[in-house]
Amino acid sequence: MQNGTLSEKTTTNEKSGVKGNLTFDDKVIQKIIGIALSDVDGLLTLDGGFFANVAEKLVNTSDVTSGIDVEVGKKQVAVDLDIVAEYGIDISKLYDKIKNIIVREVKNMTELEVIEVNVNVVDIKTKEQYEKDSTSLQDRVSDATEKTKEAISKGAKKSKETLGDSVDKVTSDNKPSRVN
Repeated sequence: MQNGTLSEKTTTNEKSGVKGNLTFDDKVIQKIIGIALSDVDGLLTLDGGFFANVAEKLVNTSDVTSGIDVEVGKKQVAVDLDIVAEYGIDISKLYDKIKNIIVREVKNMTELEVIEVNVNVVDIKTKEQYEKDSTSLQDRVSDATEKTKEAISKGAKKSKETLGDSVDKVTSDNKPSRVN
């Protein structure tokens, strides 16, 4: 047996009289998988669906758990992924690579056994198309933000000028102040 296996930990804990459970939230396993798969050649992205992708691009953030669903038990994990694969690669080899990474990383960090990895390829793109799609929405949002900022600035300047003229007129029409 390797050092640190679950049965050794249980034995040690029973001898010391300390009882307890170690559990993992789904989000923890999702993050382990998301981070582990972040640099896999041929895997362009884990896809969380249209709304998740738009939300990530609008706030310029990346949620590593997007596109990853897990079912976590006391000793086992099942994983479902939605991915976008790179055009021209052998997707069955990509699947094997993804599966091996998930099994290794989840086992190393949690000692949980991955019993199932299901991968759904939701799209295939060239790297160039993926990069273009990734930046185009962000660029459009940035442009719209800049134009809105300019319009608000112009409106505020106009309002200030109009208000300044009105204040001058009101001040000149009023009687002198009684207090200094």
